[in-house]
This record gives sequence, structure tokens and C-alpha cells, in this order.
Amino acid sequence: MKKEFYIKNMVCRSCIKIIRDALQQKNFNITEVELGKVVIETDDVTETKRQLTEILKINDFDLIGTPEEKQVEQVKLALIELVKNLECLDIKLSGYLKDRLHQDYFTLSKVFSFNQQITIEKYFIKLKIEKVKELIHSQEYNFTEISQMLGYSNLGHLSGQFKTETGMSLTEYKGMGANLRNSLNRIL
Repeated sequence: MKKEFYIKNMVCRSCIKIIRDALQQKNFNITEVELGKVVIETDDVTETKRQLTEILKINDFDLIGTPEEKQVEQVKLALIELVKNLECLDIKLSGYLKDRLHQDYFTLSKVFSFNQQITIEKYFIKLKIEKVKELIHSQEYNFTEISQMLGYSNLGHLSGQFKTETGMSLTEYKGMGANLRNSLNRIL
């Protein structure tokens, strides 16, 4: 029978490859791997779950145990995709998540805040700041262009959030030349 398992901390295509390779190495009968989920053909769900948990832990992932954890992970993945694709211009998070996840925003927000001890909005700001760091390192855009790409009303707004989150100005960060980015699965 096919069994779906939901996985924490899968935030990019590399995560999919890591998990697929690890499971294939252990001869799992994989039918699907996508961000946050793997589908395995198995006759012994308990043993498969045990082995999968071990493999995930070795590779710095976790199995999602509750429906609430699944909801939280879905919110994170939706927001990561939004920032990654630079689609956050003039977007209202509540509407985006409601449409994307087909769930009431109030409920999503309550579950997310309870489980992560941070609001969805604050998490989204942290994601955007990591994207700003990435764009600064690419050296393709100036600060004004970056602020526009990420939907900030003006450069001052971005500068203030950046300083609050990192403790340094955009110019100070750029001048350091160091890559002080946080992995997306480690933002919280």
C-alpha cells in the first residue's frame, strides 16, 4: 500500500534530492518525493516509519507527527516559495495563504504562532531578510532595486527591518563581504 509521510525542514530541491538518494540507498519503494512529503509503497508501515525516521534524522530532517505540524510546514513552504520567486510585491499574506492552502487564515495564524512562538508575519520578514542577503551577495542589484523586488514601500522600510533583524545596516552587511546567511530550515 502507498503511505504518505510528511517531513519537516524540506525547503529546496536539494532537500528532495538528499531524501530521494538516502531512501533509494536503503531500497525504499518510493513513488513520490516533493517538498515536505514522500510517498512510499510498503507492506509494513510501522517498520517503514521507523527506518524513515532514522534516515531523516541522519540527514537533518524530521517526520511530522501531528496535523498542526503539517499545517505549520505547509505555511512555511508556501512563504518560502513566495519569497524565492520574488512574488511578494503588493501581496496580502492572509489572502495568499488562504488561497494557497485552502484554509482559514485565522486558524493558520493561530496554529503557526502556537507551534513556532512567532507570527506568520514575523516569519515572513525573516525570510525576506534572508532573500535580501542573497541578493546583496549576488551583486546584481542595488538596495533600492532589492527593496522594490521584495515589495517594500521604500528603501527606508527595508533598511529598518534589516537593521532590526541583523543588527547592522545594509551597507555594513554588504561591506563585510561575508556570507552570513541562515539556512531557510533554520530561521526559527
